[in-house]
Amino acid sequence: MSATLKRSLGLGHATAINMIDMVGIGPFITLPMVIGMMNGPYFLYAWLAGAALSIVDAMIWSELGAAFPRAGGSYNFLKEAYGKNSAGKLMSFLFVWQTMIQAPLVIASAAIGFAKYFSYLVPLNSFTSKMVSGCVVILIVLLLYRKIEAIGKISVLLWSGVIITMFWIIGGGIAHGNFLQPVAHINDGLNIDYAFVTAIGFASVKTVYSYLGYYNICHLGGEIKNPSKNIPRSMFISIAGISVLYLMMNISVVSVVPWQVAKDSEFVVSVFIQNLMGSNAAKVATCLILWVAFASVFSATLGYSRVPYAAAIDGSFFSVFGKLHPTKNFPHISLLFLGGVAFIFSLLFKLSDVITAILAMRILVQFIGQGIGLLILRTKKNKDLFPYKMPWFPIPVYIAIAMWLFIFFSTGSKMIAGGLIISFVGMIVYFIKAKLQSDWPFKKIAEN
Repeated sequence: MSATLKRSLGLGHATAINMIDMVGIGPFITLPMVIGMMNGPYFLYAWLAGAALSIVDAMIWSELGAAFPRAGGSYNFLKEAYGKNSAGKLMSFLFVWQTMIQAPLVIASAAIGFAKYFSYLVPLNSFTSKMVSGCVVILIVLLLYRKIEAIGKISVLLWSGVIITMFWIIGGGIAHGNFLQPVAHINDGLNIDYAFVTAIGFASVKTVYSYLGYYNICHLGGEIKNPSKNIPRSMFISIAGISVLYLMMNISVVSVVPWQVAKDSEFVVSVFIQNLMGSNAAKVATCLILWVAFASVFSATLGYSRVPYAAAIDGSFFSVFGKLHPTKNFPHISLLFLGGVAFIFSLLFKLSDVITAILAMRILVQFIGQGIGLLILRTKKNKDLFPYKMPWFPIPVYIAIAMWLFIFFSTGSKMIAGGLIISFVGMIVYFIKAKLQSDWPFKKIAEN
């Protein structure tokens, strides 16, 4: 009997996996970037914009994840929405094609961020920094090379470190006594004009990156208990919790380190703790931030390793990626490949470029593609197919699509061009493959 994925992850595991992927190194490295782009105390609006987009987009993920709880997440959603034997073949292929590039970028970004903050403890040059980030990726792959039941327990352990870190930062700001000052002055110098809209667009690219991961559990849909309830619940709990933590962390930091100083600090959270409690406490806090970054790489790699696997067992990708470990029942070939590519990326790229490239590459096919796909599915399928139904449908879908387009154009012309080129090359590869295999659109197949 062939090995199969087991539904072993409950709501607590699912929420922990989402939250550790969301937090990661993102909020610590993007905090000064966002302040610098907004250049004012109203930078908090960029974090609110990221939270708003996450909530409306999670409604789309919840409908699709609850209806199609299978390994691979978006791969299945796009295939079902656009037709399993028609355009869905192209859309799902493009998603996997992009995943083979952007998933290692996501993993590499967290590893590079880890090395960046590690240099607060031990000064690193360009070479040693790359060695640290590469070793992080290798260690993550080794930790993930085990049964999913053990993964769930490790996720909860890593999640506890995330929560401790965030609460320490927030508690430090509250104890300092000026916690509400940044909120009281949030509108100082604010003018709602073209410059503000442009700035919040660029800044939101960074904040949205920090929220990414609320949907990670959808990629593990085949391993979730009671998925019709636990998948939506885990996403909304994750977003609500992380949104509050992000806002409070930002407020806490700038209540101690003025935003004019924070925007130029590479280790702003470490500096924050140092100002409050001294250098030794700052080193401990930095270690906890590294814990959080490590947890993020762990969660992201876990989720993405299921995408090529799902496509392979469906016959739409190289069959070797469909193999499960004979005793541990996880897609080990997929894990090793993505980890290997992430290792190479962690040695080659800069962090700021990686963050922007991740979004530019994913928005059209995955996020906007899923929104449009849900609109199509709702007209074609019986409503009973969707255990979770978003309120006020289809308004949240239209809002999400509009916000994603805004973010897409805010990534800049170079990143837009790069994302479009990768998609275009993927389309060429698909049509060559389809021609050779007499698949859609070169062979008309009746829709199931």
